[in-house]
Amino acid sequence: MWGSFKLARAEPAPHLRGYVTRYTGWWERTAHAVRRTEVPAVEVPLILSFGPPTLVHDPSRPDAPPARVTSFMAGLYARAVTVGHEGEGDAVQVDLTPLGALRFLGMPLGELAHRSVELSDLLGREADRLVEALATAPGWEARFDLLDAAVTRRIAAGRPASPDVERAWARLVQSGGAARVDELAADLRCSRRHLSARFREELGLPPKALARVLRFQRALGLIRAGRDWAPIAQACGYYDQPHLNREFRDLAGATPGEVRARLLPGDGGLRPDLVPFVQDASAAVA
Repeated sequence: MWGSFKLARAEPAPHLRGYVTRYTGWWERTAHAVRRTEVPAVEVPLILSFGPPTLVHDPSRPDAPPARVTSFMAGLYARAVTVGHEGEGDAVQVDLTPLGALRFLGMPLGELAHRSVELSDLLGREADRLVEALATAPGWEARFDLLDAAVTRRIAAGRPASPDVERAWARLVQSGGAARVDELAADLRCSRRHLSARFREELGLPPKALARVLRFQRALGLIRAGRDWAPIAQACGYYDQPHLNREFRDLAGATPGEVRARLLPGDGGLRPDLVPFVQDASAAVA
């Protein structure tokens, strides 16, 4: 038996659309622990939880137990991450662009790369006040209005990215990850090493890694649209279909065909696994 699931989505206020991609709220109850594969993306998720902890597995430490976090932010990852819960999920997610996350936090994202950090460790008491306000709001529309206001305040007060990083990031996004790093560096009249260092510091990943994720995300969109493998590989800048397969195995831990078979309708991500409870439920999600 799957259980019960409710979902609410909203777009941010127009003035936030360079900084926030979407808001997603959910409520979930299952008879088993849930384990989900979150593939790499160029959004920085902010999770504001009203329920039990989320379990986040570190892909660089496959034998380590998952971290247990409640309200948190996750930096950019270059590999798939396994997340889950022990049967209850109740939260809202704010998907920030890297430039939006930089301003929201007021700190470089290099300190968050490949990590999930409790929001209270980043924002202090402000995090607790925001979660409490959201939890007691009368409905999802009111919650999304509160998020618009809170995100607007922090972004207005936050530090922007440096102009060279903003310019290079815009070119990467516009090209779908096809822009070469040496071309970006030449455009900015700096070395590849300098540009990569700035990206690592401010956004968390170097431009080459972000370009891979952008191409992967474009390919994933074409897979959702039902395109064949060869046109997908060509459109996304892969040498051939074997190159596409290698990139999916490396970034998502699965072949394109396996990913297609697990896609949920709409923008629902990948089908989760249900994991029977054990005495230490966190071990089931690991």
